[in-house]
Amino acid sequence: MRIGFIGDVVGKPGRLMIKHHLRRLRQEYFLDYVIANYENVSHGFGLTEKNCVELLGYGIDMMTGGNHSFDKKEVLPLFDTYPLIRPINYPKETQGKGVYETIVLDKNIAILNLMGYYTMPMVDNPFTVVLQEVERLKMKKIKHIVIDMHAEASSEKQVLLHILKKDVSAILGTHTHVSTDDLQIVDGCCYITDVGLTGCRDGVIGMHQDIPIKRFLTGLGGHFDVPDTCKALLQMVIFELDEEGRCKDAKKIKIYDNQPKIVTNAWID
Repeated sequence: MRIGFIGDVVGKPGRLMIKHHLRRLRQEYFLDYVIANYENVSHGFGLTEKNCVELLGYGIDMMTGGNHSFDKKEVLPLFDTYPLIRPINYPKETQGKGVYETIVLDKNIAILNLMGYYTMPMVDNPFTVVLQEVERLKMKKIKHIVIDMHAEASSEKQVLLHILKKDVSAILGTHTHVSTDDLQIVDGCCYITDVGLTGCRDGVIGMHQDIPIKRFLTGLGGHFDVPDTCKALLQMVIFELDEEGRCKDAKKIKIYDNQPKIVTNAWID
């Protein structure tokens, strides 16, 4: 089973990179399933139904969220209609679900969305919550388990790896929009601290640089905007799982605008 994971998709530039490249990548790497993080899809903040349908039409199978999942209030009914999840450690009363179960190549697979503590909204303990959920999935004999860990602190993501590396198939970090160079396979678990954004690469975390510069120079903020045109980047992790849900191969794909892709193979420990 080959799965593709795209980190934070930021605005129109990110959506266009997926439009231009994903179909070809699916064919080239024989991808059976593609996951993407949606929380910055609609002009940098949240998700609209229009953009949800757009991305699903480009070849994405399901999407995970994060701290901006609820920025667009129209997302609330979308959880009942489309393959979307939000962080599982939001309070149980929060609309939407934090785990998505489906079947790929006759195998039961579960995708979990988890959010860290540091600088994030008030959520339940991500570590105790995910341990309970993984145990529930194992009781159901689900061996193919993929986690989107949406967190600011790299330490939280690394701790999660050491807690769950023998129990889950992959832990893919999102949220910082800055890719890390630590793609690895540890005890059969694919791991990267942050996949990085898909969107503008010549601003600040996918946004126009003016407001971030003003904020750091003066302490005065403003509304972050995604440029309509920019130098763009697509970042994606592709990983292959065996019959038991263990990762046996993984690679990072980067595409700058329309240039030839750059491929980095995972370090296998």
